[in-house]
Amino acid sequence: MSSSIWAWYGEAAKTAVGFFWKSGWAFVLGYTISAMIQSFVPKARLTKYMGAPDAESIGLSTIFGAASSSCSFAALAAARSLVAKGAHFVSAVAFMFASTNLVIELGILILIFLGPQYLAAEIVGGLLLIAISSLLIRWTYPSDWIETARKKAEEGAPDMEDDFDWKERIRSRMGWHMVGKSFVDEWKMVWEEILIGFTVAGFVAVLVPQSFWEALFLTNFQGQLPAWLIALENAVVAPFVAAATFIGSMGNIPLATVLASNGVLFAGIMGFIYSDLMVPPLVAANAKYYGWRVALYIAGIMFVSIVATALLLDGAFALAGWTPQGAREIAGLTQFKIDYTFWMNVVSVAVVGGQMYLRRQHRQMHEGGHGGHDHDHGEDGVSIKRLVVYLFIAVLVGGLVAFALTGGTA
Repeated sequence: MSSSIWAWYGEAAKTAVGFFWKSGWAFVLGYTISAMIQSFVPKARLTKYMGAPDAESIGLSTIFGAASSSCSFAALAAARSLVAKGAHFVSAVAFMFASTNLVIELGILILIFLGPQYLAAEIVGGLLLIAISSLLIRWTYPSDWIETARKKAEEGAPDMEDDFDWKERIRSRMGWHMVGKSFVDEWKMVWEEILIGFTVAGFVAVLVPQSFWEALFLTNFQGQLPAWLIALENAVVAPFVAAATFIGSMGNIPLATVLASNGVLFAGIMGFIYSDLMVPPLVAANAKYYGWRVALYIAGIMFVSIVATALLLDGAFALAGWTPQGAREIAGLTQFKIDYTFWMNVVSVAVVGGQMYLRRQHRQMHEGGHGGHDHDHGEDGVSIKRLVVYLFIAVLVGGLVAFALTGGTA
């Protein structure tokens, strides 16, 4: 019995590391593109067009968000800055959804782990999610609450970078030094979230039986209950499962893959992916920015929008015959072999080295200057989160030792 436990432990750790291996190059590619956008796209000029709850403002916020960081905390901090500078609350919520659901690196991960149909659903659903949430806010807009929240958001909100000539910057050494700085800063923000999310996914994939997911998402009742009722249950339950994981946007894709491989319906998978902004630490961050009343209002708007979007996607893809059938095997995704993943990861190591060199050059040129962006992860939670990260690292290392000694379960 003891040897069996160690074998399962080793297999779980190996699966988690396999998730890292499969997606490492995707993170490097995505964040390199993101860093270039962050460094060369002037955003300050956009904020003055975001003050009304109209199509132009929402569209600009969506584009702005898709071109911004996918770190959930960074998305919330940037949205707070927009509100403080006069952006309408509808625009701020659109920005938050876009910056966590329509960014390049997330799309690459979804393509790798879930396939092209889920990627198409993510893009279409992301736009639908923004449209639904915008309408809900306009219909329920609590003016007094939002005005109070805006005043609170103005307290200590960081300044956004002044406008600049992107053509001049892209031709300068300073501009490319900024790319390296932005790349490293983004990784510093998200590596803990990714580590926790991928580790949880690896252990869930191996240790949680399929019967648990079948009971939670009613998939064993297909044929006994109406299909629409099971889809509704999946869409409603998925955000609570996502909230319980405490994992943000980039870390929950492997776990979404685990859910898909265990028979969770399309509506449930999309509801899970879209719920990254509803995890408790992010709701608490919004409470810090705007107060608990508005933070819970935002969470409520997001929940209703996510459920509606998941159900509309489920129905539309079913009518079009595009609903994903089956799921990719976890074992196949986490294999270590000499294939395109190996060579892409080799190239990625070189890219990371180059980005770190550029960042070092930036620090040497600007020693004593201003620090990075204020992404406000929250001082109270930093030490606790860091202890959790160290614990997860220890669990992974111990699991790899167990795998080396036992060979896992396969």
